[in-house]
Amino acid sequence: MKPINQKAWFLVLPVFLCVAFSAILPLMTVVNYSVQDIISPERRVFVGTEWFAAVLRDEELHGALLRQLGFSLAVLLVEIPLGICLALSMPAQGWRASAVLVVVALSLLIPWNVVGTIWQIYGRADIGLLGAALQALGVDYNYTGDATDAWITVLVMDVWHWTPLVALLCFAGLRSIPDAYYQAARIDGASKFAVFRYIQLPKMRGVLMIAVLLRFMDSFMIYTEPFVLTGGGPGNATTFLSQYLTQKAVGQFDLGPAAAFSLIYFLIILLLCFILYNWMQSVGTQDKSEVAHG
Repeated sequence: MKPINQKAWFLVLPVFLCVAFSAILPLMTVVNYSVQDIISPERRVFVGTEWFAAVLRDEELHGALLRQLGFSLAVLLVEIPLGICLALSMPAQGWRASAVLVVVALSLLIPWNVVGTIWQIYGRADIGLLGAALQALGVDYNYTGDATDAWITVLVMDVWHWTPLVALLCFAGLRSIPDAYYQAARIDGASKFAVFRYIQLPKMRGVLMIAVLLRFMDSFMIYTEPFVLTGGGPGNATTFLSQYLTQKAVGQFDLGPAAAFSLIYFLIILLLCFILYNWMQSVGTQDKSEVAHG
């Protein structure tokens, strides 16, 4: 039996140190703050779970959570099908494929704060193309004064910014499908929908799972774009959880409640990602069993 070289663990040690420094230590600091009332840098009082109870009773937090869930659900319902359709319509090979890939990926290169600024200008009726066009069509559009317009604008901005990521992941999944599957489908006379339903979609399940989890986590933590575009307004229409947390920690300097809220925020994301992952795994298992029995 060949002996195991334990010295290989030393190669992983730098990764553990980086994770400990960048994630574990800040997390423990947040846990420490969440159970204390920080009166001043020198005075702190242990309060136990008082901040957690106060945060869970906060009605503004409940409203921000509902807005966040609605926004993240809308992002998934729009960006995942749109990304799949975009990937299916992209050229498979040749210089056209390379050119389309570059064009599709352009929005991903724009920083988040610049995206908010672009759409801030784009939606204005006096100098923005979108605002001026809607005004010319007789549409009463004002993302700074109407809550519905603001919410839809933030959603469309996110769709424009991140749908290419879903499309690129799906494109990679489509390109990994062997041509033998398509040849067998042509011999059997399968329709385009049948090819998509029984060949392309099951083979894209892995990348779709990555796309769903990435887009859900990112949309659930969105901050910069709506902050630059609307500042969370009008009212609290586009004040999502991350901005609410920032207002608590930075604006009001309530470090204890903000730390407790950030831990609850982290657990919510973890729980919802776990549910999404297991649901997508179960869907893939059911599809495989249906094909096998079919």
